[in-house]
Amino acid sequence: LELTSLPLFGINIIDNSGFEFFMIALSFCVGIIALYHGWKLHHHSKLPAILFSLGIAFLFAKQIWHNMFLWFLIPAVVLIVTAHFLNFRLCRKSEHCHTTDCNH
Repeated sequence: LELTSLPLFGINIIDNSGFEFFMIALSFCVGIIALYHGWKLHHHSKLPAILFSLGIAFLFAKQIWHNMFLWFLIPAVVLIVTAHFLNFRLCRKSEHCHTTDCNH
């Protein structure tokens, strides 16, 4: 079943709040998994996960307060991109840790 055929069955995913909340939650899960790898195996900094979580919170706020759409969307995008970029930089900068606090 293709997404393009969903309207034929009465399922509208455009401007569907439930679907958008689900996609934001799914994005949070995927993003945290991506950031977890860098945190656990490389840099042990929680800052990327905190920035990412704040960005996701702004996305949820965007869904709740529609009239302030851009005021929440722009910081959300900046925080999420910054979190992933910071995670990337911290992973590249750190030595692959082999200290006692690592379990790999």
